[in-house]
Amino acid sequence: MANARSGSLATILFLFAFPAALHQGAAQEPVVSQNLVTDDVAVVEGETAIISCRVKNNDDSVIQLLNPNRQTIYFRDMRPLKDGRFQLVNFSDNELRVSLSNVSLSDEGRYVCQLYTDPPQEAYADITVLIPPGNPVIEAKDEVLSEGNETEMTCTAMSSKPAATIRWMKGDKELSGKPKVELTYDKMYTVTSRVTFTVSKEDDGVPVTCIVDHPAVKDFRARKNLEVQYKPEVKIVVEFPHGLTREGETLELTCEAKGKPQPQRVSWLKVDDDVPSHAVIIGGDLYIDNLNKSYNGTYRCVASNPLGESFDDYVLYVYDAPTTTPKPTTATITTTSITTSTQNPEASQDTVPGAEPAAHDSRAGEGAPRTVDHAVIGGVVAVVVFAMLCLLIVLGRYFARHKGTYFTHEAKGADDAADADTAIINAEGGHTNSDEKKEYYI
Repeated sequence: MANARSGSLATILFLFAFPAALHQGAAQEPVVSQNLVTDDVAVVEGETAIISCRVKNNDDSVIQLLNPNRQTIYFRDMRPLKDGRFQLVNFSDNELRVSLSNVSLSDEGRYVCQLYTDPPQEAYADITVLIPPGNPVIEAKDEVLSEGNETEMTCTAMSSKPAATIRWMKGDKELSGKPKVELTYDKMYTVTSRVTFTVSKEDDGVPVTCIVDHPAVKDFRARKNLEVQYKPEVKIVVEFPHGLTREGETLELTCEAKGKPQPQRVSWLKVDDDVPSHAVIIGGDLYIDNLNKSYNGTYRCVASNPLGESFDDYVLYVYDAPTTTPKPTTATITTTSITTSTQNPEASQDTVPGAEPAAHDSRAGEGAPRTVDHAVIGGVVAVVVFAMLCLLIVLGRYFARHKGTYFTHEAKGADDAADADTAIINAEGGHTNSDEKKEYYI
C-alpha cells in the first residue's frame, strides 16, 4: 500500500518536474517554427473553445499545452492541471486537441503549444472571449410628434466585448447616427447612438429600428413606431351629377377630411355669399335641389383639428336646361361641324370636347349630355348667309366683265335723208347691210 502511494506520487512529481525542467532549459530561446501550428479562437462567453496543436513532421517529440500563465494543461495525453473544464479531444503523434468548456472572461489570453525538440518549438493560440450586449434599449425624446417638427432618438447597447456598432433604419431608409463608446470598470463596453430627423405626415406609423451588430449575436434590434399628428387633408367629391350641372337638377357634394387627430368638425360655406336657404348639410354632405343660375359661385368645405385648418373649393356653374329638338339631318350635322366658330360662348362650352377643366368646376363635367339646338340654328343661318354671299360675288364679277358703251345701227343712213319716209327707207336698208349683233339683258 505504501509502495503504491509512493509510485503514484512519483508519477505526479515526474509529470510536473520533467516539463518544468525541460522548460527551464528551453525557455531561454523558444523557437517559433512552421512545423508546429495552431489557430486563434474566438468564443462566446459560456460556450466551448477548441485548442488544437498540430505537428507537420514529428520525430517522436513530446507535445504539451500551456495556459497563459505557462502552467501545463496537457502533457501528451495526461492532464496535470486540476481543471475539469479542460478535456482531451484527440491525441496522436501529430496532434494534441483539447476542449475548454464554459469559457469565461478570465480564460482569455495566449495559450502555448510546445514541442520538445532541440531547440524546443512553440506556437501560440490567442483565445478571445466574446460577450454579447444586453437587449438594446431605444428611447424617443417625444412620444407624440407634430408634422414638421424635429425629434431625437437614442439606442443603447450595454456591457459587450468588443464594443458593438449601431445602425438606424426609418422604414426602408437608413439614417446616420452619432455613436458614443464608454469603457466600464469591468472592461466592458457600452455604446450609445443618437439620431435626429424631421418628421412629416407620411412618417405616421413608420417603424424606426435600432440594429446592433456584434460578433457574438446576429439580427439584434429594437423598434419603435412613430406617431405623427398633422392637420386635415380635405377633398370634395361630386356624387351627383356626373356631367354638367343644369337648371332644375340636384347637386350632391361630399367632403372627405382626413387628419390626426381625426377632424371632429366639417363645415360648408359659400365664398362671398350665403349658402342657398334650402340647401341641406348633413355632416360632410351638401345637397342643393332645383338648381338655378343664382346659385353659381364657389362652395368651400372647411375641416379643422387641434393642429390647424384646411379647406377645398368647388366652383358651381349652372347651365340652361336641355331642350328637346328634332333629330338633325346628315346635312345639318355636316354644316354644324363647319361652323362651330359661329356658336355663342355658352354653346361652345357645351359642345367643345377636350377642353382643360378647372379643378372642382361644374363647367368641367365629364360625360355631359350634348344638345344640338343652338348648333342647328347656327348652322342654318350660316348656310343662308354663305349662299347669299356667293350669289353677290357671282353677280359682281359678271357685271364687272360686261361694263361699257354699246352702239347700234338702227338710225344709220337717216342722217342724210330729205324727209321722214326717206329716212325710214334708208334705215331699213342699213339694217340689211349691217352686221347682225345679238344682245341679252338680265
